[in-house]
Amino acid sequence: MTTGGARRTAAALGLALLAAGLAAGCDQPGARDNANATRASADSPSPSATPPARLCTQIIGYWSRRALTGDTYGDYQSMGLSDGQYEILRKVVDAARAERRRADAQAADHLIDRKARELCEKRYRNGEPTGGPWGAG
Repeated sequence: MTTGGARRTAAALGLALLAAGLAAGCDQPGARDNANATRASADSPSPSATPPARLCTQIIGYWSRRALTGDTYGDYQSMGLSDGQYEILRKVVDAARAERRRADAQAADHLIDRKARELCEKRYRNGEPTGGPWGAG
C-alpha cells in the first residue's frame, strides 16, 4: 500500500469512527438519558393516531380516484380494504361516475370527498365495526 493509500484508509477509518460515535450519542452529555426517554415513549400509544373513520375516508378517496381513471387492479384485499370498506368504495365510485357524466370531473372529485367521509363516518360511528378487520360490519 502506498503512503497516499494508507492516509486515505486512515482518514476513512477516522471518519467512520467519528460517525459511529455521533450516532451513539457520545458527543452529547445526557445522551443516554435521552435515548431511554425516546425508547419509553416509543412503547406508548401514539397520541396522533389517525381515527378509523378518517383513515377510511382517505383510503376510499384514494382508490375512488384511481378507479375513475381505470388505474386499479386486483381485489379489495390487494387495495388494503376490508369487505365493508370495499362496499363503500363501490358506492362512492358509482356516484362519482354519475356525477362526472352529469357535471364534470371536478364535481366528481368533490363528491368523492363528501361521499367517502359520509359513508366512512357512518361505518365507524361506534368505533371499529364488528366482524373482524374484513367483516362487513
